[in-house]
Amino acid sequence: MMMQRIYGLTLRYIYLYRGSLPRMLEQLYWPVMDLLVWGFVTIYLRQFEGQLPNFLAYFLGGLVLWDILFRSQVGVSVAYLEEVWSRNLLNLFVSPLRPIELIAAAMTFSVARVAFTASVSVSIAWLAYDFNTFIMGTWLAAFVGALIVMGWGMGIVISALIMRFGQGAESLAWGLIFLIQPVAAVFYPVSVLPEPLQLVAWMIPASHVFEGMRQVLNGGPSPTEHLAWAFGLGAVYFAAGLTFFYAILREAKRAGRLLRVGE
Repeated sequence: MMMQRIYGLTLRYIYLYRGSLPRMLEQLYWPVMDLLVWGFVTIYLRQFEGQLPNFLAYFLGGLVLWDILFRSQVGVSVAYLEEVWSRNLLNLFVSPLRPIELIAAAMTFSVARVAFTASVSVSIAWLAYDFNTFIMGTWLAAFVGALIVMGWGMGIVISALIMRFGQGAESLAWGLIFLIQPVAAVFYPVSVLPEPLQLVAWMIPASHVFEGMRQVLNGGPSPTEHLAWAFGLGAVYFAAGLTFFYAILREAKRAGRLLRVGE
């Protein structure tokens, strides 16, 4: 082995990260997110010295619904990235295809991804852990719908960020959604969070979905209020995501950034 060549390639990777803020932030992102999520889970479990609540149902139900949110977002983002990777984005935008049609196709693709992965997750939860996701009844469909709307909104925003910052930001497609996981109450109630973070949590549609899920699993009252908040906030964020995407697209056209897509 030639140490000079190894040094040259290593230096290239260092320069690659030094010139990309998303890549630099990614080095801190994952350890911080893991510590926050599992730290709050630990705090929640320490509240029960004896009998735990129905934690297995909370945990598996949270995992299944979280995966639906994640897949709906990734489906939109990856559909956009497929055009970037194949250097086909400019061809699409100079064709009669409208941006909203591209987004609608990506949303349709994300639903197909969600349907496939959700069926796998539900089957594994049932066969391996004897957890029936359908015990949530008709509320399950409403929870899934609210999460998909939120995932679409996030996927559109992430696609816009990739358009703005280039392929150096493509890791956002898989990582940005985890920024909300510590405050989305996936595995523990919002009450576990510090008060300032509770205010943030109630502004996230997913938090209302997961709180509603635990309410249903506990046999409590119908989660209509949580669902109203989830769909209302999701619609607002979806509209804001579309507005942001169109603003970035107009700026990219003016700056000629679409000519350099994929670089």
